[in-house]
Amino acid sequence: MKSTGFSFIKYAIKSQFGAAIDMLENAVRFCPGKLWETEKAFSHQAFHTLFFLDYYLSLNPVGFTPPAHFKYSEFGDEPPLEIFSRAEILEYLLFCRTKFDQLIADLNESLAERRWINGSKTMDFSMLEILRYNLRHVQHHVGQLNVLLRQKIDDSPKWVYRYGDQNKL
Repeated sequence: MKSTGFSFIKYAIKSQFGAAIDMLENAVRFCPGKLWETEKAFSHQAFHTLFFLDYYLSLNPVGFTPPAHFKYSEFGDEPPLEIFSRAEILEYLLFCRTKFDQLIADLNESLAERRWINGSKTMDFSMLEILRYNLRHVQHHVGQLNVLLRQKIDDSPKWVYRYGDQNKL
C-alpha cells in the first residue's frame, strides 16, 4: 500500500491490530471441544482478553460494562465457576471486531490525540497509545492460549500476517 501521512498510520494499526484479533479468533476456533469443555483456563483467558479488548476500545472507559448477557466483570469479581461457551466467546469477539473496525474507520489525528483516562485515573493515554497498549495485551494473551494448545495437543494455529489474511481457520 502506498500512502502517506495519517492514513498510513491508520492502515498500519488496522493491519496489525486486526491480525492480533484474527489470531485470537483462530486460537478460540482451533481449541478442540474436549479441551474447551475441560480446561476452564482457556475460555476464561479468551474472555479476559475480549473484556479488556472491549474496554480499551471504549472512547469513554469510565462506567464501562461488557455486553449485557455477560454478568461477570474483570474489575475485581471472582472468576465464574462455569466455562464460557465457545459460541458466546465468538459472539463477543465479533462484537469487539465490529467495535474495532468502527473505531479505526473514525480514527483521525484529532481522535488519535484524544485522552483515554480510566476511572481511577491510573491510566492516561492518547487514543493512539491505548490502541497500541491494547494490541500488546491481545497478542500477549494469544501467545498464552497458543502455549496452552501446544502443551495440551501439541499444535496451534498459524501466524496471521495482516488483518483479514487468508491464513485463517
